Amino acid sequence: MDNGIWATWYDLPDTARASFLTWLHDSYCPYLRAQPGYVWVAHYRHTGGGPQMEQVKQTAVGHTDEAIGTGNQFLLLVGGLSPHTFFKPSIKDAVLPPGYDVMLAQRVALRTAIFSVEERVNGPEPREFGPGSGPGPAIQMGSFRMRTPEEEFDLGRWYAQYRLPFMAQLKGCIATRKLTGVAGWAKHSVLYEFTSLEARLRHFEEPHEALALDRTRWESQVIAGTVHAPGSPFVGERLWPLLPG
Repeated sequence: MDNGIWATWYDLPDTARASFLTWLHDSYCPYLRAQPGYVWVAHYRHTGGGPQMEQVKQTAVGHTDEAIGTGNQFLLLVGGLSPHTFFKPSIKDAVLPPGYDVMLAQRVALRTAIFSVEERVNGPEPREFGPGSGPGPAIQMGSFRMRTPEEEFDLGRWYAQYRLPFMAQLKGCIATRKLTGVAGWAKHSVLYEFTSLEARLRHFEEPHEALALDRTRWESQVIAGTVHAPGSPFVGERLWPLLPG
């Protein structure tokens, strides 16, 4: 069971991108997957959402101006048995194979966080990607804080009573995890898995995320209380491990 998730958002210079991604997928991801307590590793490329998502980001979602990493081109996710898996030893003190630190230093605008899985629901779509393969082919992952302590209670009620039950029935959804921050800037995160980017756009963004723009609705009032990390929510497609076929 993956009760902990280590997330790293980052950008790459154009000149380093091809060689870095080859190394990451051929060497670093398999290396991470072999570490004790690491359940899965998955790497995603940012694709961006549709026009509704961009409008929500501009009008209903606040973004922090704090000096934290602004990377958003790629997202590397690692599932662990527990959040403490990433502290025994700490990811900050890990002794890497020769040359790995040089390769990882090519990443820019880096931001990392460790989360605990607060709650999860399965959607109606079956998981067909094999054990240890990580989240599905397409994801949306928001990372944020709330503006006030009182809004924390509204957020918890919103996920428990509305969003998670909704995702459990949404066509195209594989699973949804509500996450709580253990280390890093974000206090909250949510990881949605979809069968494809097209399914996410058709069944989730266009008919549902747009509700955040309607100021008369509860959804809008809760979302308006969020302060997101740069580029959040991240929408992307999986690069590693490769999908079957």
